[in-house]
Parts: sequence; C-alpha cells; structure tokens
Amino acid sequence: MVEAVVLREEIPIPEGIDVTIEDEVTVKGSKGQLSRKFNYPNVVVKKDNGNVVLEAHFPKKKDKAMLGTIRSHISNMITGLTDGFTYNMKIVYAHFPMTVKAGKDKVTIENFLGERYPRTAKIVGSAKVQVKGEEVIVTGINKEDVGQTMANLEQATKIKGRDPRVFQDGIYFVSRE
Repeated sequence: MVEAVVLREEIPIPEGIDVTIEDEVTVKGSKGQLSRKFNYPNVVVKKDNGNVVLEAHFPKKKDKAMLGTIRSHISNMITGLTDGFTYNMKIVYAHFPMTVKAGKDKVTIENFLGERYPRTAKIVGSAKVQVKGEEVIVTGINKEDVGQTMANLEQATKIKGRDPRVFQDGIYFVSRE
C-alpha cells in the first residue's frame, strides 16, 4: 500500500482579517478587500481552524514551487490589509529642477533634463502617490500595484543616449516600510 505524500503549508489569519475561499481567495480587512484567483490544478487552497491551508498531493518540483508562490501571494494580501505597503523614492536632479505632480491615475514629470514636453508615469490599481518636496511616497494595500507604480516612475525618468555617470537625474527607489 502506497502512503500518500502531502506537502502542507499553513498561513495564520490575524485578528480583524476575514478570508473566504470559493472560486477565488478573498481577503477582507479594515483597509479594504483584495481578491485573487489561483487556478493551479495540483495545489488545493482551503480554510481550516483559523488558518489558510495549502496542500499538494504527490508534489513534483513545479508543484512545490507553485505552492510557495501561492503562499507568498496570500501572505502579501494579508500583510497589505493589516499594515499596507509603502515605498519611498527620491527626486534627484543636478542640471534642471524637475517638477513632479501626482494626479488621480498618472504622475506628471515636467522639465526633466530641460525637455519641453512632460513625461508621465501610470498609477496602477489602488496605489496612491504623494509628492513632498524631494520625496515621492507610493502607498497601497496591493503589493503588485504599489511595486509596478514605483517601477513606472523609475522607468519614466530613465535616461537614454547620455553618459549615466554625468546625467544622474531621475526618481529613484530609496527604501520600503
């Protein structure tokens, strides 16, 4: 008789967080709600004793990797609704003072390297951008939205065709909380 090999991981659900698992995993908290669909056939997501349980029966290498990925996504959803995600960025210029303005769905960067036309960076999903002097703060409950918004800001001020040792202007990631 063959004994069932089961890889099992548990994610504790903190106070004030409600997790429902149907077609998709929905996490609700005081800061909002996040939903995500995980459709990988060999990983089972269920709720048991106040924990989210992930199981893979007779796991192969890819199944173990997917189990870890799904665990990280669910943990990030829970962390986003308890603490939120905050990334700090810095506006750096040596040649031309640039102006950064945050709108509803995009950030406008004016006078970057003396260019006439403004550059824009898209704000993704529910992320929020605040500009305070030389500092740009990107916050939100969805880690992927906050990270992509930060990456869009860095990419919008990427310098091409000039010596990067001389032209170090841009908006750069400094720290995260």
